[in-house]
Amino acid sequence: MEVVGKVFLDRVLYYKNSWLPARGLVEEALLARTRVDESGEILCLSQGGCPWKEHLFTLEKEHNILCPIKYVLYTDTAGKWRVQCVSVRPDSFENRLSLPAEWRGLRDQELTEKSGIPGCIFVHASGFIGGNQTYEGVLAMARYSQKLGAADEK
Repeated sequence: MEVVGKVFLDRVLYYKNSWLPARGLVEEALLARTRVDESGEILCLSQGGCPWKEHLFTLEKEHNILCPIKYVLYTDTAGKWRVQCVSVRPDSFENRLSLPAEWRGLRDQELTEKSGIPGCIFVHASGFIGGNQTYEGVLAMARYSQKLGAADEK
C-alpha cells in the first residue's frame, strides 16, 4: 500500500506541477510560432524540459492548424539549444520532417563544417534531434532542414 501510494502521489504531482502547466507553454508557443518563423512550422518553447508532445497534437487540432509544426526548439539542462522533429503521431518514431541525412551522426566541428552553421553540437544518427550552442544556430538548422524538405517534395 505504501509503495502504491508513493507511486500514485508521484504521478499526481507530475501532472499537477509539470504536465498541466506545460499545456499553457505549448499553446503560447503555438500561437507565437509565426514570430519564430513566418512559415509557422517551427515553434520555440519558453522553457526547456517540459512535456510538449502530447499537448502539441491536441492543440494543433483545437486551433485548427492546417500546416503542421515540423520542429520544436528549446533549451536543455546545460542551457544549450535543441531542435527536435515532431513525429507524425504521438506514438510514432517517424518524423514529419527529419533533420538532413548528411548531418546525422555528426558532431561539433565536423557538423559545423558540413552544415555551414556555426556552433553545432550534434545531430542524432536517426535525425530526430540536434543541438547547437545558440538559439540562432538551432533556428538555422530547422530552417535549412525545412527548405531541404520542401525542395524534396517538389
